[in-house]
Amino acid sequence: MMPLDILVCPLCKGSLDYDRQAQTLTCKADHLAFPIRDGVPVMIEEEATRLDGAPPATQPSSAP
Repeated sequence: MMPLDILVCPLCKGSLDYDRQAQTLTCKADHLAFPIRDGVPVMIEEEATRLDGAPPATQPSSAP
């Protein structure tokens, strides 16, 4: 069991809600759900799912 009480949103530093079934940590303030993969929270904005239905943030392409 991971100590979820010490984890905060990497963007706003707000609290996160754990969804055991979806295996996500959700920030209600930023409307993002961060995935938990193999028991490890992935606290990267680009990996998060937007809760308002918008696609996840993506990094700019380095292709010319």
